[in-house]
Amino acid sequence: MDSAIAKTERAGGDAKAKSESAAASTKEAVKDAGASVAGAVDDASITAAVSTGLAKDPDLSAIKIDVDTKGGTVSLSGPAPNAAAKARAEEIAKSVKGVSAVNNNLEVKM
Repeated sequence: MDSAIAKTERAGGDAKAKSESAAASTKEAVKDAGASVAGAVDDASITAAVSTGLAKDPDLSAIKIDVDTKGGTVSLSGPAPNAAAKARAEEIAKSVKGVSAVNNNLEVKM
């Protein structure tokens, strides 16, 4: 009888440990998912702010510049009317809060 009680207590303890471990894993997964969503929201905000800044520039507003942001790194692609406008586009992107780097792939039209 004592042996059966001991086995039951051990099984109960093992189940509790597994449950606590699963809860900790779930909590960590939710935290990671939240961080991913927050990062996506930040990247989307950065992209919008860079696009808005480019739209305010008289030389850049009339052309289509693709702005993509991943992990705070902004990538610019598309045409630029001249080298000065290309450099200005990069400076506009760098000035946005949250931007860690800019990949300026704009092509100057001749």
